Amino acid sequence: MSISEKSVPIILLRWTLGLVVLWESFRFAASTAAAHHLQGMGLPFWLAPALGGVEIAAALIFLAPTLRRTGGYSLLVIFAIAAALHILHGEFEIGPLVVYSAAVLVCISATASAGNETLS
Repeated sequence: MSISEKSVPIILLRWTLGLVVLWESFRFAASTAAAHHLQGMGLPFWLAPALGGVEIAAALIFLAPTLRRTGGYSLLVIFAIAAALHILHGEFEIGPLVVYSAAVLVCISATASAGNETLS
């Protein structure tokens, strides 16, 4: 199996994850329901668009071939903050964040082991 054949599943995973996170982040940032939910948790109304915007930026960076590791680490930090906010407010359904984090780690580790030139 050549390097390009080995990298196809990782490229597919990175693009699938990046596009899903991008879409969900956009929906979160534009949602008044999310802003009201955060406000009900005692957080400011502007936090949903701010968090969503930062997550959108990280997802776009994750999709850029030359910046994918930086974007991946940024997404891991964002997912950790989101999970902490959920847990601190008694919301323990963070399964999707854990799965997203695991997928980011797979993409980062594949990039590190294969070198930056082989995974677009």
